[in-house]
Amino acid sequence: MDYYLKQYRSFINSYYVSDGVRMTVAILAPVLLFAYYDLLSVGLAVALGALSVSLTDNPGPIHHRRNGMIVSGLLVFAIALLAGYTQAVPWLFMLVLPACCFAASMIGVYGARATAIGLATLVVLVLQTQHQLAGIQILYNALYLLAGGAWYLLLSSFLHSIRPYKIIQQALGEYVMATAEYLKAKANFYDTGFSYEKDYEEIVRAQIAVQEKQALVADLIFKTRSIVKESTHTSRVLMMVFLDVSDLFEIVMTSHQDYEKLHRYFDTSGILEEYRHLIVTLANELDKIGIALKSGRKSIHDDAVDAELSEERKHLQELRARELSPENLEGFISLRHILDSIDELATRIRTLHQYTTYDARLRRKKFSAPDPDAFITHEPVDPKLLIDNLSFTSNIFRHSLRIAFASLFAYIIAQFLAFGHSYWILLTVIVILKPGYSLTRQRNWERLGGTLIGAALGALSLYLIRDNTSVIILLTLSMIGAYSFMRKQYLVSVILMTLYILLMFHLLDPQDFKSILRDRIIDTAIGSAIAFVFGSLFVPVWEHQQINVYMKKSLTDALIYYQSASGAFTGTVTENKARILLRKNSWVSMANLSDGFTRMLSEPKSKQKKIEQIHQFVVAVHMLNSHIATLSYYIDTLEPEYISQEYIPLINASVFALQQARKSMDGKREEGAPKPDTTQIRILDKRVNELMRKRQEELRAGQMESNTRQFLSDFKSITDQFYFIYKIAVDIEKVSGKIGD
Repeated sequence: MDYYLKQYRSFINSYYVSDGVRMTVAILAPVLLFAYYDLLSVGLAVALGALSVSLTDNPGPIHHRRNGMIVSGLLVFAIALLAGYTQAVPWLFMLVLPACCFAASMIGVYGARATAIGLATLVVLVLQTQHQLAGIQILYNALYLLAGGAWYLLLSSFLHSIRPYKIIQQALGEYVMATAEYLKAKANFYDTGFSYEKDYEEIVRAQIAVQEKQALVADLIFKTRSIVKESTHTSRVLMMVFLDVSDLFEIVMTSHQDYEKLHRYFDTSGILEEYRHLIVTLANELDKIGIALKSGRKSIHDDAVDAELSEERKHLQELRARELSPENLEGFISLRHILDSIDELATRIRTLHQYTTYDARLRRKKFSAPDPDAFITHEPVDPKLLIDNLSFTSNIFRHSLRIAFASLFAYIIAQFLAFGHSYWILLTVIVILKPGYSLTRQRNWERLGGTLIGAALGALSLYLIRDNTSVIILLTLSMIGAYSFMRKQYLVSVILMTLYILLMFHLLDPQDFKSILRDRIIDTAIGSAIAFVFGSLFVPVWEHQQINVYMKKSLTDALIYYQSASGAFTGTVTENKARILLRKNSWVSMANLSDGFTRMLSEPKSKQKKIEQIHQFVVAVHMLNSHIATLSYYIDTLEPEYISQEYIPLINASVFALQQARKSMDGKREEGAPKPDTTQIRILDKRVNELMRKRQEELRAGQMESNTRQFLSDFKSITDQFYFIYKIAVDIEKVSGKIGD
């Protein structure tokens, strides 16, 4: 599938565009309706109420969305009354403004939806500063805003009722396509020019994206009553898609090999490049499935994939017959395991294609109900969380103070300017300032650059277009685009938003376009400057000050996960449910660490303390988790002959190294602590070498198949993972010592 066509089809069928269309309809409908009855000011107030509530309508379970919209509507009503009645007393409003900004920002501790509610409240607060209402008009205005919020709530609920599964299908499609990107990142390891460091950075980014999409789909599925309680054919199919994609993602995660050795053995044969091409082909099939899920159309399996797999089997057999030797025996074992994993992926992808048909025959397929705790995290609204964050050690607290003082300063500056739209200064400050330094800086440039580009497009559009009908069509399209890109590409959103605002003001007053254009640019520039200045006051908690917390957490969770997984090979079996939860905790901790490191890279160079060592640590922790996951993959089918006490010295040595690394980060490293006997950790090596010698003798005798071959294949794969983990644990211990110094 052509890359740009795929991106277009994916976006046009995504919930981003659905959100954009819904928001545009909710905002434009009351404006057009009330304008028809010569009540434009009322229509604009209702539209503002709809806009404010729509900002909180993020993808999620319908009851979460509905509750968020109700809370947002009530807060908007209250803030409109408060702003209206205090605005007449300037000194009082200058107390109310920063207090409201602080409170609305602090509720962000409760997550993305709470942050959106706070932003919606602040947008209404800011826009009330352009009105000079008095008496009963203030109440009427607040009621119009409340009516607008109620209108949006009804519209959103109605659309959900007629297409209850649409958002889940769209989110599932995003999840499938994110998994495809992860698979492509994994394919890079088979490229002849592969780089461990660079490819791991790419795979970490892709994995974080998959986990984010997986969390959203899990929330939608397990917290939606119609799927959990009222199983229908569609809901069953969606559940099966989610479970199969999750299994597929796990297969990709747990198929980790020693890629350096593979390249050493087989680069000249070309088989690794063929594997890479085959994996990319499967990823493209996943893209087709993702787009089909989002669009509601069925996807068709490409039979060429099966033919390519069959050819690859023949090629491996021919290569094995031609080049197998005692020296590269372990390489051929790895190649067979990789091809088996690819074959399993292809089988699951073929099944996913069938799911997109929603064929009634799929009813017969049985599946065991999964444990929701393996996928979702329950986050109750605990007042203690808010209280605990009322401290300078909290980033959200610093941000709330920053936005409170910045908004007050912006409001004062706006009072001294004669421009008719100086409230844009305050709005710019509120939208730009974010808790993180890097995001604030990025938003600042995007807001300023987007405004300039949008202003230029607006001027050009009105120079070329004279017909008001065409202007209205362009305005509608730019609105849809602005709200569609709002959560995906902020720069594009600002460009289109500036365009539609200029077109709207032109329709309201064609003679005033130049002053509107001037105000928009100047006010945005002033607001950006204020945001930049105040972004340096009450400086955020720099990442180097808190990344140590993420590092210790990721190390602790990986260690617990390893102890649980390794116990199965010595006879101490952990319950599967518990092991899945430990793996989830480990991957979430690693994702948080990777996010923190990414934010650190965008901060000033002077704040990037020990960046090289931290980078090494992040890569090493990801490698550690990958190998532990690969080791865990063998547990479900583990035969008694692979359970042995001989693993214990190697396990103890790995655990000791990770514990020492953890202590180094706390500054409590025990220099005199007795180390495990390193001579004991080679017991497994000796056993593998004995099996290898036996197998080599069989090969020299022309015996291609034997019991030794099968046992060696699995036993060596297991022991390799233990040795990989030990080596990485030692590397983590070394780099942790440098970081802790």
